[in-house]
Amino acid sequence: MSRRTILFCALAVAAAVVFLRLGFWQVSRLHERQARNALVAAQQRDAPVPFAALPRDTGVAHYRPARVVGRYDYDHELVLGSRTRNGSPGVDLLTPVRVAGSDTAILVNRGWVYSPDAGTVDLARWREGDSADVAGYAELYSADAGSTVAASGPRIVRRVSRAEIAAKVPYPVAPFYLVAVGGPASETRPARRDIPALDDGPHRSYAVQWFSFAAIALGGAAAVVLREREVRRQPTLQ
Repeated sequence: MSRRTILFCALAVAAAVVFLRLGFWQVSRLHERQARNALVAAQQRDAPVPFAALPRDTGVAHYRPARVVGRYDYDHELVLGSRTRNGSPGVDLLTPVRVAGSDTAILVNRGWVYSPDAGTVDLARWREGDSADVAGYAELYSADAGSTVAASGPRIVRRVSRAEIAAKVPYPVAPFYLVAVGGPASETRPARRDIPALDDGPHRSYAVQWFSFAAIALGGAAAVVLREREVRRQPTLQ
């Protein structure tokens, strides 16, 4: 083989090795996610526990069923804008629940309501009463960012981050919040969110992609070698 072909094949093999390692890494990530999903699915089948009994580790508490009992603080209710449901624009209602004997409130996502502009809503219409007894699952706050899109109203937030909530609620809130689930919507009750579906994510398709790249690299090297041999045999055959 020519030096040029040898160099090309060496580069192709090196690339194939990298692609294979990336493919097996994605397979490992897939197995980790499947194991995590199995654990979360088992937790989702558990009966709701009092919110205060959730583990302090937010990663461990994530998606665990919980129940909040207290009183809704509608005066500090927030609107999570630009939410959709079945293709319709709307908002989620984020209502703090004050728990007796604690100065820390628990933020509850009570669910989705229709809003033509995905921001404006008559909050008084969606009051479910002062007493709160809500079952759902623990959710993590979004990561705080250096800058966010300015909200169009004093009660509107663009995402459920600690920074945005702290800027609009005058008391401490729990390190994670509750997403209410179960039951249909009514004239005063927002449409509850569904329990999150667990999937394997993109790792399987990424693994197939990297393995395909490895096969293409090795196949290309083989094709170049065969082509060179064919070219070298042609003068002999004439």
